[in-house]
Amino acid sequence: MNGYQKNSFTTQVLQITDAVLVWLSFLMASELRGPVRQVLNLDGNDASFDSAIRWILYVAVPFTPILLERFHFYWRGREKSWWSGMKEILQALMVIVLLVSLVGIFAKLSSPPRLIFGIGLVFAFLALFLRDRMLHWRDKKNQKDHFRKERVMIAGSGEEIEIFLKEIDAAVSSRWVVECHYDLRTQDVNDLHELLKEKAIQRVIFLSRHVEFERVAAAVEACELQGVEAWISASFIRTQIARPTFDVLGSKPMLVLRTTPELSWELLCKGAMDRVGATLILLMSLPIWIFAYVGIRITSPGAPVFFSQMRAGRYGSPFRLCKFRTMNPDAEKQLDAVKQSVGNQMDGPVFKLDRDPRIFPFGAMLRKLSIDELPQLLNVIRGEMSLVGPRPLPLYEIDAITDVSHRRRLSVKPGLTCTWQVGGRNKITSFDEWVKLDLDYIDRWSLWLDIKLLLQTIPAVLFAKGAK
Repeated sequence: MNGYQKNSFTTQVLQITDAVLVWLSFLMASELRGPVRQVLNLDGNDASFDSAIRWILYVAVPFTPILLERFHFYWRGREKSWWSGMKEILQALMVIVLLVSLVGIFAKLSSPPRLIFGIGLVFAFLALFLRDRMLHWRDKKNQKDHFRKERVMIAGSGEEIEIFLKEIDAAVSSRWVVECHYDLRTQDVNDLHELLKEKAIQRVIFLSRHVEFERVAAAVEACELQGVEAWISASFIRTQIARPTFDVLGSKPMLVLRTTPELSWELLCKGAMDRVGATLILLMSLPIWIFAYVGIRITSPGAPVFFSQMRAGRYGSPFRLCKFRTMNPDAEKQLDAVKQSVGNQMDGPVFKLDRDPRIFPFGAMLRKLSIDELPQLLNVIRGEMSLVGPRPLPLYEIDAITDVSHRRRLSVKPGLTCTWQVGGRNKITSFDEWVKLDLDYIDRWSLWLDIKLLLQTIPAVLFAKGAK
Protein backbone atom coordinates (compact mmCIF):
# COMPACT_ATOMS: atom_id res chain seq x y z
CA MET A 1 0.00 0.00 0.00
CA ASN A 2 1.55 3.29 -1.05
CA GLY A 3 1.57 6.52 0.95
CA TYR A 4 -1.62 7.84 -0.59
CA GLN A 5 -3.38 4.51 -0.01
CA LYS A 6 -2.07 4.23 3.54
CA ASN A 7 -3.23 7.74 4.42
CA SER A 8 -6.59 7.02 2.80
CA PHE A 9 -6.91 3.79 4.79
CA THR A 10 -6.08 5.58 8.06
CA THR A 11 -8.58 8.32 7.27
CA GLN A 12 -11.30 5.76 6.57
CA VAL A 13 -10.69 4.07 9.93
CA LEU A 14 -10.93 7.42 11.72
CA GLN A 15 -14.07 8.37 9.81
CA ILE A 16 -15.80 5.12 10.76
CA THR A 17 -14.72 5.64 14.38
CA ASP A 18 -16.07 9.19 14.38
CA ALA A 19 -19.37 8.08 12.83
CA VAL A 20 -19.78 5.54 15.64
CA LEU A 21 -18.97 8.22 18.23
CA VAL A 22 -21.64 10.52 16.79
CA TRP A 23 -24.21 7.72 16.88
CA LEU A 24 -23.31 6.88 20.51
CA SER A 25 -23.51 10.56 21.45
CA PHE A 26 -27.12 10.84 20.32
CA LEU A 27 -27.95 7.49 21.93
CA MET A 28 -26.58 8.76 25.26
CA ALA A 29 -28.49 12.02 24.80
CA SER A 30 -31.67 10.01 24.37
CA GLU A 31 -31.03 8.11 27.59
CA LEU A 32 -30.33 11.33 29.53
CA ARG A 33 -33.38 13.19 28.21
CA GLY A 34 -35.63 12.24 31.13
CA PRO A 35 -33.17 13.02 33.97
CA VAL A 36 -32.24 16.34 32.35
CA ARG A 37 -35.94 17.33 32.09
CA GLN A 38 -36.40 16.61 35.78
CA VAL A 39 -33.32 18.61 36.78
CA LEU A 40 -34.34 21.59 34.61
CA ASN A 41 -38.03 21.19 35.56
CA LEU A 42 -39.12 21.25 31.91
CA ASP A 43 -42.63 20.45 30.82
CA GLY A 44 -43.81 18.62 27.77
CA ASN A 45 -42.72 15.44 26.10
CA ASP A 46 -40.03 15.23 23.48
CA ALA A 47 -40.48 12.81 20.64
CA SER A 48 -39.04 9.40 21.26
CA PHE A 49 -35.57 8.42 20.10
CA ASP A 50 -36.98 5.74 17.83
CA SER A 51 -39.09 8.11 15.79
CA ALA A 52 -38.13 11.75 15.34
CA ILE A 53 -34.42 11.40 16.21
CA ARG A 54 -33.84 8.53 13.78
CA TRP A 55 -33.92 10.68 10.62
CA ILE A 56 -31.46 13.08 12.26
CA LEU A 57 -28.99 10.23 12.63
CA TYR A 58 -29.31 9.55 8.90
CA VAL A 59 -27.91 13.06 8.41
CA ALA A 60 -25.51 13.43 11.33
CA VAL A 61 -23.78 10.03 11.34
CA PRO A 62 -22.62 9.84 7.69
CA PHE A 63 -22.17 13.56 7.05
CA THR A 64 -20.16 14.48 10.16
CA PRO A 65 -17.01 12.53 9.05
CA ILE A 66 -17.40 13.87 5.51
CA LEU A 67 -17.60 17.45 6.77
CA LEU A 68 -14.69 16.89 9.15
CA GLU A 69 -12.58 15.80 6.20
CA ARG A 70 -13.78 18.84 4.25
CA PHE A 71 -12.48 21.08 7.05
CA HIS A 72 -9.14 19.19 7.08
CA PHE A 73 -9.74 17.60 10.46
CA TYR A 74 -7.86 14.44 9.43
CA TRP A 75 -4.85 16.24 8.00
CA ARG A 76 -1.49 16.33 9.78
CA GLY A 77 -2.91 15.23 13.11
CA ARG A 78 0.47 15.11 14.86
CA GLU A 79 1.27 18.78 14.17
CA LYS A 80 -2.26 20.12 14.65
CA SER A 81 -2.98 22.26 17.73
CA TRP A 82 -5.91 21.63 20.04
CA TRP A 83 -7.46 24.93 18.95
CA SER A 84 -7.38 23.96 15.26
CA GLY A 85 -9.00 20.62 16.00
CA MET A 86 -11.72 22.22 18.13
CA LYS A 87 -12.45 24.84 15.46
CA GLU A 88 -12.77 22.19 12.74
CA ILE A 89 -15.19 20.13 14.85
CA LEU A 90 -17.33 23.19 15.61
CA GLN A 91 -17.45 24.11 11.92
CA ALA A 92 -18.59 20.61 10.96
CA LEU A 93 -21.29 20.48 13.68
CA MET A 94 -22.60 23.91 12.72
CA VAL A 95 -23.07 22.67 9.16
CA ILE A 96 -24.82 19.57 10.56
CA VAL A 97 -27.29 21.83 12.39
CA LEU A 98 -27.93 23.70 9.14
CA LEU A 99 -28.39 20.45 7.18
CA VAL A 100 -30.79 19.02 9.75
CA SER A 101 -32.82 22.24 9.67
CA LEU A 102 -32.98 22.30 5.86
CA VAL A 103 -33.88 18.60 5.57
CA GLY A 104 -36.58 19.00 8.20
CA ILE A 105 -38.10 22.00 6.43
CA PHE A 106 -38.01 20.78 2.83
CA ALA A 107 -38.90 17.15 3.60
CA LYS A 108 -41.60 18.26 6.07
CA LEU A 109 -40.33 15.85 8.67
CA SER A 110 -41.27 16.01 12.33
CA SER A 111 -39.28 18.66 14.19
CA PRO A 112 -36.26 17.20 15.97
CA PRO A 113 -36.45 16.81 19.75
CA ARG A 114 -34.45 19.88 20.69
CA LEU A 115 -33.19 18.56 24.02
CA ILE A 116 -31.86 15.31 22.55
CA PHE A 117 -30.43 17.14 19.56
CA GLY A 118 -28.69 19.74 21.72
CA ILE A 119 -27.25 17.24 24.21
CA GLY A 120 -26.23 14.95 21.36
CA LEU A 121 -24.29 17.75 19.65
CA VAL A 122 -22.48 18.55 22.91
CA PHE A 123 -21.58 14.89 23.45
CA ALA A 124 -20.50 14.54 19.82
CA PHE A 125 -18.23 17.58 20.14
CA LEU A 126 -16.65 16.22 23.35
CA ALA A 127 -16.24 12.70 21.94
CA LEU A 128 -14.65 13.90 18.69
CA PHE A 129 -12.39 16.36 20.49
CA LEU A 130 -11.23 13.77 23.04
CA ARG A 131 -10.64 11.19 20.31
CA ASP A 132 -8.54 13.69 18.37
CA ARG A 133 -6.51 14.70 21.43
CA MET A 134 -5.93 11.09 22.48
CA LEU A 135 -4.66 10.23 19.01
CA HIS A 136 -2.51 13.38 19.02
CA TRP A 137 -1.08 12.40 22.42
CA ARG A 138 -0.40 8.84 21.28
CA ASP A 139 1.37 10.06 18.13
CA LYS A 140 3.50 12.44 20.16
CA LYS A 141 4.34 9.66 22.62
CA ASN A 142 5.25 7.27 19.80
CA GLN A 143 7.41 9.99 18.28
CA LYS A 144 9.50 9.99 21.46
CA ASP A 145 9.49 6.20 21.81
CA HIS A 146 12.58 4.90 20.06
CA PHE A 147 11.25 1.32 20.11
CA ARG A 148 8.11 2.20 18.11
CA LYS A 149 9.96 4.04 15.36
CA GLU A 150 10.75 2.35 12.06
CA ARG A 151 14.38 1.29 11.62
CA VAL A 152 15.56 2.82 8.36
CA MET A 153 18.75 2.69 6.30
CA ILE A 154 19.49 5.38 3.72
CA ALA A 155 21.58 4.26 0.76
CA GLY A 156 23.30 6.65 -1.64
CA SER A 157 26.24 8.98 -1.84
CA GLY A 158 27.09 11.12 1.19
CA GLU A 159 26.05 14.29 -0.61
CA GLU A 160 22.70 12.86 -1.74
CA ILE A 161 21.92 11.61 1.77
CA GLU A 162 22.69 15.00 3.32
CA ILE A 163 20.43 16.82 0.84
CA PHE A 164 17.65 14.26 1.24
CA LEU A 165 17.59 14.55 5.05
CA LYS A 166 17.45 18.34 4.81
CA GLU A 167 14.58 18.35 2.33
CA ILE A 168 12.42 15.54 3.72
CA ASP A 169 9.31 16.53 5.64
CA ALA A 170 9.97 16.44 9.40
CA ALA A 171 6.55 14.86 9.96
CA VAL A 172 7.77 11.88 7.91
CA SER A 173 11.32 11.56 9.24
CA SER A 174 10.18 11.86 12.87
CA ARG A 175 8.69 8.37 12.51
CA TRP A 176 12.09 6.87 11.69
CA VAL A 177 15.28 5.88 13.39
CA VAL A 178 18.00 6.15 10.74
CA GLU A 179 20.15 3.24 11.91
CA CYS A 180 22.88 3.65 9.30
CA HIS A 181 23.92 4.97 5.91
CA TYR A 182 25.14 2.84 3.02
CA ASP A 183 27.25 4.28 0.23
CA LEU A 184 26.04 2.73 -3.02
CA ARG A 185 29.13 3.84 -4.93
CA THR A 186 31.89 2.56 -2.64
CA GLN A 187 30.55 -0.17 -0.32
CA ASP A 188 30.22 -3.81 -1.32
CA VAL A 189 26.78 -5.47 -1.46
CA ASN A 190 27.95 -7.95 1.19
CA ASP A 191 28.23 -5.00 3.57
CA LEU A 192 24.55 -4.28 2.89
CA HIS A 193 23.61 -7.89 3.73
CA GLU A 194 25.41 -7.62 7.06
CA LEU A 195 23.93 -4.21 7.91
CA LEU A 196 20.39 -5.41 7.19
CA LYS A 197 20.93 -8.36 9.51
CA GLU A 198 22.87 -6.53 12.23
CA LYS A 199 20.58 -3.49 12.48
CA ALA A 200 17.28 -5.38 11.89
CA ILE A 201 16.43 -2.86 9.17
CA GLN A 202 12.76 -2.53 8.15
CA ARG A 203 13.15 -0.18 5.19
CA VAL A 204 15.98 0.94 2.89
CA ILE A 205 15.64 4.25 1.06
CA PHE A 206 17.73 4.33 -2.13
CA LEU A 207 18.99 7.64 -3.51
CA SER A 208 20.43 6.56 -6.82
CA ARG A 209 20.74 9.62 -9.02
CA HIS A 210 24.53 9.31 -9.45
CA VAL A 211 24.88 5.52 -9.07
CA GLU A 212 25.21 2.89 -11.77
CA PHE A 213 22.03 0.94 -12.43
CA GLU A 214 23.75 -2.42 -11.81
CA ARG A 215 24.80 -1.41 -8.29
CA VAL A 216 21.27 -0.29 -7.43
CA ALA A 217 19.83 -3.54 -8.81
CA ALA A 218 22.25 -5.63 -6.73
CA ALA A 219 21.37 -3.67 -3.58
CA VAL A 220 17.65 -4.04 -4.25
CA GLU A 221 18.14 -7.79 -4.68
CA ALA A 222 19.83 -7.91 -1.27
CA CYS A 223 16.75 -6.29 0.27
CA GLU A 224 14.43 -8.59 -1.66
CA LEU A 225 16.23 -11.71 -0.45
CA GLN A 226 15.80 -10.67 3.19
CA GLY A 227 12.23 -9.43 2.77
CA VAL A 228 13.11 -5.81 3.57
CA GLU A 229 11.18 -3.00 1.87
CA ALA A 230 13.19 -1.07 -0.73
CA TRP A 231 12.11 2.50 -1.50
CA ILE A 232 13.82 3.79 -4.62
CA SER A 233 13.90 7.27 -6.07
CA ALA A 234 14.88 5.85 -9.44
CA SER A 235 13.48 4.33 -12.62
CA PHE A 236 11.51 1.10 -12.58
CA ILE A 237 13.36 -2.11 -11.66
CA ARG A 238 12.12 -5.59 -12.50
CA THR A 239 11.85 -8.08 -9.65
CA GLN A 240 10.88 -11.74 -9.34
CA ILE A 241 9.16 -11.65 -5.95
CA ALA A 242 8.72 -8.10 -4.70
CA ARG A 243 5.64 -6.19 -5.84
CA PRO A 244 6.48 -2.71 -7.16
CA THR A 245 4.30 0.22 -6.07
CA PHE A 246 4.81 3.95 -6.16
CA ASP A 247 4.77 5.99 -2.98
CA VAL A 248 5.59 9.48 -1.80
CA LEU A 249 7.78 10.55 1.11
CA GLY A 250 6.77 14.14 1.68
CA SER A 251 7.11 15.47 -1.86
CA LYS A 252 9.68 12.86 -2.94
CA PRO A 253 8.43 10.23 -5.44
CA MET A 254 9.52 6.70 -4.56
CA LEU A 255 9.35 3.24 -6.07
CA VAL A 256 8.59 0.62 -3.42
CA LEU A 257 9.46 -3.07 -3.86
CA ARG A 258 7.60 -5.06 -1.23
CA THR A 259 7.49 -8.82 -0.65
CA THR A 260 5.32 -8.75 2.48
CA PRO A 261 1.50 -8.31 2.62
CA GLU A 262 0.41 -4.69 2.19
CA LEU A 263 -1.48 -2.80 4.88
CA SER A 264 -5.17 -3.60 4.41
CA TRP A 265 -8.38 -4.41 6.25
CA GLU A 266 -7.33 -8.05 6.16
CA LEU A 267 -4.05 -7.26 7.91
CA LEU A 268 -5.91 -5.14 10.48
CA CYS A 269 -8.28 -8.03 11.13
CA LYS A 270 -5.32 -10.39 11.47
CA GLY A 271 -3.90 -8.23 14.27
CA ALA A 272 -7.24 -8.13 16.06
CA MET A 273 -7.75 -11.86 15.56
CA ASP A 274 -4.30 -12.54 17.02
CA ARG A 275 -4.86 -10.70 20.28
CA VAL A 276 -8.52 -11.60 20.80
CA GLY A 277 -7.97 -15.22 19.76
CA ALA A 278 -4.85 -15.64 21.92
CA THR A 279 -6.66 -14.19 24.94
CA LEU A 280 -9.66 -16.50 24.51
CA ILE A 281 -7.47 -19.58 23.97
CA LEU A 282 -5.42 -18.66 27.04
CA LEU A 283 -8.53 -18.36 29.23
CA MET A 284 -10.06 -21.59 27.94
CA SER A 285 -6.81 -23.51 28.36
CA LEU A 286 -6.10 -22.45 31.97
CA PRO A 287 -6.91 -25.96 33.34
CA ILE A 288 -4.31 -27.37 30.92
CA TRP A 289 -1.79 -24.80 32.16
CA ILE A 290 -2.40 -25.99 35.73
CA PHE A 291 -2.05 -29.63 34.62
CA ALA A 292 1.25 -28.89 32.86
CA TYR A 293 2.57 -26.80 35.78
CA VAL A 294 1.83 -29.48 38.39
CA GLY A 295 3.09 -32.28 36.13
CA ILE A 296 6.45 -30.60 35.50
CA ARG A 297 6.85 -29.82 39.20
CA ILE A 298 6.27 -33.47 40.12
CA THR A 299 8.18 -35.22 37.32
CA SER A 300 11.10 -32.79 37.08
CA PRO A 301 11.45 -31.12 40.48
CA GLY A 302 14.00 -28.50 41.42
CA ALA A 303 13.99 -26.71 38.06
CA PRO A 304 11.89 -23.94 36.48
CA VAL A 305 8.50 -24.86 35.01
CA PHE A 306 8.95 -22.50 32.10
CA PHE A 307 11.72 -22.39 29.52
CA SER A 308 12.58 -19.08 27.91
CA GLN A 309 14.92 -18.40 25.02
CA MET A 310 15.76 -15.46 22.77
CA ARG A 311 14.23 -15.99 19.35
CA ALA A 312 14.30 -14.01 16.12
CA GLY A 313 11.17 -11.94 15.54
CA ARG A 314 10.18 -9.84 12.56
CA TYR A 315 13.22 -8.66 10.58
CA GLY A 316 15.39 -10.58 13.04
CA SER A 317 14.58 -8.40 16.08
CA PRO A 318 15.15 -10.58 19.17
CA PHE A 319 12.38 -11.32 21.66
CA ARG A 320 12.08 -13.70 24.60
CA LEU A 321 9.91 -16.72 23.80
CA CYS A 322 8.35 -18.71 26.63
CA LYS A 323 7.35 -22.40 26.65
CA PHE A 324 6.63 -25.09 29.21
CA ARG A 325 9.94 -26.82 29.96
CA THR A 326 10.07 -30.31 28.44
CA MET A 327 13.81 -30.95 28.68
CA ASN A 328 16.34 -31.39 31.44
CA PRO A 329 17.44 -28.11 33.07
CA ASP A 330 20.90 -28.22 31.40
CA ALA A 331 19.53 -29.18 27.97
CA GLU A 332 21.17 -26.31 26.10
CA LYS A 333 24.59 -27.22 27.50
CA GLN A 334 24.07 -30.80 26.29
CA LEU A 335 23.15 -29.77 22.73
CA ASP A 336 26.63 -30.16 21.19
CA ALA A 337 27.11 -33.55 22.82
CA VAL A 338 23.72 -34.76 21.55
CA LYS A 339 24.56 -33.61 18.02
CA GLN A 340 27.81 -35.57 18.11
CA SER A 341 26.38 -38.75 19.63
CA VAL A 342 22.93 -38.95 18.00
CA GLY A 343 23.14 -36.59 15.03
CA ASN A 344 20.56 -34.23 13.51
CA GLN A 345 17.51 -35.29 11.48
CA MET A 346 17.21 -31.85 9.88
CA ASP A 347 19.81 -30.57 7.46
CA GLY A 348 20.85 -26.93 7.55
CA PRO A 349 21.20 -24.65 10.60
CA VAL A 350 18.29 -26.00 12.67
CA PHE A 351 18.34 -28.99 15.02
CA LYS A 352 15.48 -31.53 15.10
CA LEU A 353 15.43 -34.98 16.63
CA ASP A 354 12.47 -37.36 17.06
CA ARG A 355 13.59 -38.85 20.36
CA ASP A 356 15.82 -36.25 21.92
CA PRO A 357 17.45 -37.84 25.02
CA ARG A 358 17.25 -34.52 26.84
CA ILE A 359 13.42 -34.70 27.02
CA PHE A 360 11.97 -36.17 30.23
CA PRO A 361 8.88 -38.46 29.92
CA PHE A 362 6.19 -35.98 31.00
CA GLY A 363 7.78 -33.37 28.74
CA ALA A 364 7.51 -35.76 25.81
CA MET A 365 3.77 -36.04 26.42
CA LEU A 366 3.45 -32.23 26.55
CA ARG A 367 5.28 -32.00 23.24
CA LYS A 368 3.19 -34.68 21.59
CA LEU A 369 0.01 -32.73 22.46
CA SER A 370 1.66 -29.35 21.74
CA ILE A 371 0.82 -28.23 25.29
CA ASP A 372 4.37 -26.92 25.69
CA GLU A 373 3.56 -24.20 23.12
CA LEU A 374 0.72 -22.62 25.14
CA PRO A 375 2.84 -19.94 26.95
CA GLN A 376 3.61 -18.47 23.53
CA LEU A 377 0.08 -17.07 23.63
CA LEU A 378 1.58 -14.39 25.87
CA ASN A 379 4.02 -13.51 23.08
CA VAL A 380 1.05 -13.19 20.71
CA ILE A 381 -0.84 -10.91 23.12
CA ARG A 382 2.28 -8.74 23.49
CA GLY A 383 2.46 -8.40 19.70
CA GLU A 384 5.79 -10.24 19.32
CA MET A 385 4.18 -13.19 17.54
CA SER A 386 1.07 -14.02 15.53
CA LEU A 387 -1.24 -17.01 15.73
CA VAL A 388 -0.16 -17.94 12.19
CA GLY A 389 3.30 -17.34 10.77
CA PRO A 390 6.73 -18.96 10.30
CA ARG A 391 7.99 -20.62 13.46
CA PRO A 392 10.51 -18.45 15.37
CA LEU A 393 14.04 -19.85 15.42
CA PRO A 394 16.70 -19.35 18.11
CA LEU A 395 19.13 -16.53 17.39
CA TYR A 396 22.09 -18.90 17.01
CA GLU A 397 20.24 -20.84 14.28
CA ILE A 398 19.43 -17.60 12.46
CA ASP A 399 23.10 -16.61 12.60
CA ALA A 400 24.01 -20.00 11.09
CA ILE A 401 21.84 -19.45 7.99
CA THR A 402 24.12 -19.34 4.95
CA ASP A 403 21.54 -18.76 2.22
CA VAL A 404 20.60 -15.08 2.51
CA SER A 405 17.27 -15.69 0.73
CA HIS A 406 16.18 -17.83 3.69
CA ARG A 407 16.07 -14.67 5.83
CA ARG A 408 12.97 -13.54 3.95
CA ARG A 409 10.96 -15.74 6.30
CA LEU A 410 11.78 -13.09 8.94
CA SER A 411 9.90 -10.39 7.03
CA VAL A 412 6.62 -11.23 8.82
CA LYS A 413 5.81 -11.91 12.47
CA PRO A 414 6.61 -15.45 13.60
CA GLY A 415 3.62 -17.56 14.56
CA LEU A 416 2.35 -20.41 16.68
CA THR A 417 1.38 -22.44 13.64
CA CYS A 418 1.97 -22.40 9.90
CA THR A 419 1.98 -24.68 6.86
CA TRP A 420 4.98 -26.62 8.19
CA GLN A 421 3.25 -27.11 11.53
CA VAL A 422 -0.03 -28.51 10.21
CA GLY A 423 1.51 -30.54 7.41
CA GLY A 424 3.32 -33.03 9.63
CA ARG A 425 6.37 -31.15 10.78
CA ASN A 426 8.52 -34.13 11.65
CA LYS A 427 8.10 -35.58 8.15
CA ILE A 428 10.17 -32.70 6.74
CA THR A 429 13.92 -33.13 7.13
CA SER A 430 15.10 -30.47 4.68
CA PHE A 431 15.48 -26.90 5.93
CA ASP A 432 15.20 -25.69 2.35
CA GLU A 433 11.79 -27.37 2.07
CA TRP A 434 10.73 -25.88 5.40
CA VAL A 435 11.71 -22.38 4.25
CA LYS A 436 9.96 -22.95 0.93
CA LEU A 437 6.70 -23.60 2.78
CA ASP A 438 7.18 -20.44 4.86
CA LEU A 439 7.91 -18.28 1.82
CA ASP A 440 4.94 -19.75 -0.02
CA TYR A 441 2.77 -18.75 2.96
CA ILE A 442 4.15 -15.17 2.84
CA ASP A 443 3.61 -14.86 -0.91
CA ARG A 444 0.06 -16.28 -0.81
CA TRP A 445 -1.03 -14.67 2.46
CA SER A 446 -4.65 -13.79 3.03
CA LEU A 447 -6.89 -13.69 6.09
CA TRP A 448 -8.74 -16.75 4.80
CA LEU A 449 -5.42 -18.65 4.56
CA ASP A 450 -4.76 -17.86 8.25
CA ILE A 451 -8.24 -19.04 9.22
CA LYS A 452 -7.81 -22.23 7.18
CA LEU A 453 -4.44 -22.98 8.80
CA LEU A 454 -5.90 -22.37 12.28
CA LEU A 455 -8.73 -24.81 11.52
CA GLN A 456 -6.23 -27.38 10.23
CA THR A 457 -4.16 -26.93 13.39
CA ILE A 458 -7.00 -28.23 15.59
CA PRO A 459 -6.98 -31.84 14.28
CA ALA A 460 -3.19 -31.69 13.95
CA VAL A 461 -2.95 -30.99 17.70
CA LEU A 462 -5.78 -33.31 18.81
CA PHE A 463 -4.36 -36.26 16.86
CA ALA A 464 -0.72 -35.28 17.48
CA LYS A 465 -0.11 -35.18 13.73
CA GLY A 466 3.62 -34.97 13.04
CA ALA A 467 4.48 -34.52 16.72
CA LYS A 468 6.88 -36.90 18.42
